[in-house]
Amino acid sequence: MRKAKNDPDLYFDYRDVKTMQRYVDAYGRIEPIAKTGLSQKQQKELTVAVKRARHLALLPFVS
Repeated sequence: MRKAKNDPDLYFDYRDVKTMQRYVDAYGRIEPIAKTGLSQKQQKELTVAVKRARHLALLPFVS
């Protein structure tokens, strides 16, 4: 997985399912910061976006 910490313009939108699937493993769990390489702020944005997408049935809770 590509380290994205150097990309300050990285923004997660709950409607962009294709991007978020890169940060979710085969079991549907969000990857940790150590594996994604995101900053803490970016990881929190990712978490919120994934949870919103799950709530709207754009992403599955469990694969």
